[in-house]
Amino acid sequence: MSMTALPLPQRLVRAVGESSVSERVATAQEFVYGPILDWARRSPFHTKVFGHSVHPLLTDLTLGCWISASILDLTGGLPARPGATLLVGVGLAAAVPTAIAGAGDWAEMMGPERRIGAVHALGADAATFLLLGSLIVRMRGHYSLGASLGMAGNVIMAGAGFLGGHLALNRGTARRTAAADHG
Repeated sequence: MSMTALPLPQRLVRAVGESSVSERVATAQEFVYGPILDWARRSPFHTKVFGHSVHPLLTDLTLGCWISASILDLTGGLPARPGATLLVGVGLAAAVPTAIAGAGDWAEMMGPERRIGAVHALGADAATFLLLGSLIVRMRGHYSLGASLGMAGNVIMAGAGFLGGHLALNRGTARRTAAADHG
């Protein structure tokens, strides 16, 4: 199918998967994360027990916390600030095993999936650092800035999540067993 016949989101993913810039991002990530990639692949967060990756499951917890914090920021007013701050912190704690599981998955990818995964991880990393900044400034009493950083992190994470969803659902990178391929 020609590139112009595809819907815009699919064209964007294909462009990311074929991009030389994405390949450079993947190479840089292998350099930066190289020491932990083999460990991540062997970790309990990269398991075959479920027949699929645990990374998508863990993203639900992480993103659920961060999106809930932004909802509280937008609708809860002053009384919601402690709850929103707590949710950002819990989301950051959940981001650690989520990233480990994703790194284990990514370490086994090649070709376009590897490049798409690299851009997905870059977006997730950027969003996570924005949410870390959000937590820090919230704890220092700068709630408006914290809410803004959290919202920006969620917007970036939405784009990263789109790429991750494409990998897991369209490309099948979350499968772990032959039975999952045929089931």
